[in-house]
Amino acid sequence: MSLRVVFMGTPDFAAASLEALLGAGDMEVAAVFTQPDRAKGRGMKVAFSPVKELALRSGIPVYQPQSVRGGETAALLRSLNPDVLAVVAYGKILPDELLAIPALGAVNVHGSLLPRYRGAAPIQWAVLNGDRITGVTTMYMAHDMDAGDIIYQESTEIGEFETAGELFDRLSDMGAKLLVRTLRDVAAGTAPRTPQNHADASYVRQLDKNICPIDWERGPRMVIKHVCGLLPWPVATMEVNGSVLKVYSAAYTDTRTSLPPGSIVSAGREGLEIACGGGGTVRIKEVQEAGKRRMSAADWLLGHPVRPDEG
Repeated sequence: MSLRVVFMGTPDFAAASLEALLGAGDMEVAAVFTQPDRAKGRGMKVAFSPVKELALRSGIPVYQPQSVRGGETAALLRSLNPDVLAVVAYGKILPDELLAIPALGAVNVHGSLLPRYRGAAPIQWAVLNGDRITGVTTMYMAHDMDAGDIIYQESTEIGEFETAGELFDRLSDMGAKLLVRTLRDVAAGTAPRTPQNHADASYVRQLDKNICPIDWERGPRMVIKHVCGLLPWPVATMEVNGSVLKVYSAAYTDTRTSLPPGSIVSAGREGLEIACGGGGTVRIKEVQEAGKRRMSAADWLLGHPVRPDEG
């Protein structure tokens, strides 16, 4: 007998998990809940979430309540009669009333090794903070956000120059496979249940453009991690001679300098070399000026001559 699942999710990270459930063969996705359609882009056209697009292509009923609180959503979920609720980056906090409806509970996939990085944007913050290891967690959902008992965890190394977007794609695939394994074991009654150590919990916030400017007082590694962690959005920025540039690529150098952090050490065919905290430097390789295309820093310098700062 197949496991009857109601799936709740919204972005690409969640769509990977939904696709894995649809391909599992022993699970019936009875319905999908996703965030209401939003207007996006310069034209503010209404766009469907990746989860909704996949569900519609697969012929699965889609529900988009403005709020999951109150009796209507609970009544709808009861009518769907799920064995289990699978929640992946849905974007709404579910009340206890909903969590209690499925006989086998509600299971969540989270893009960190809990209890580290509860909350929004855990993948980006793992890169921004220079972590060397991260992973995905499946857990039973509880009243408090990301605080439920852990079922399974899988870890992976973060590449030195791996962007948040690249890591996002890898973890979405890992999380999708782990969710299938988790639900099968939940159905079989063999899934482990390990309470989190709440004293070790840390919380992260959603990203916004206020975090974009590079802090040159930090050392080279953390400057590079800042660049990697903000790709593909909102993208790190720097200011050069009054021009604000988005920074898409940076590299280490062997240079040591006594110039103050933020100083231009060299500018030429290899890009812009900038002094960082601790006496090291980084080389900025790819940039974009407002209203212009992305280009190598060397090409940008052809139209914007820059003189190195003097010590």
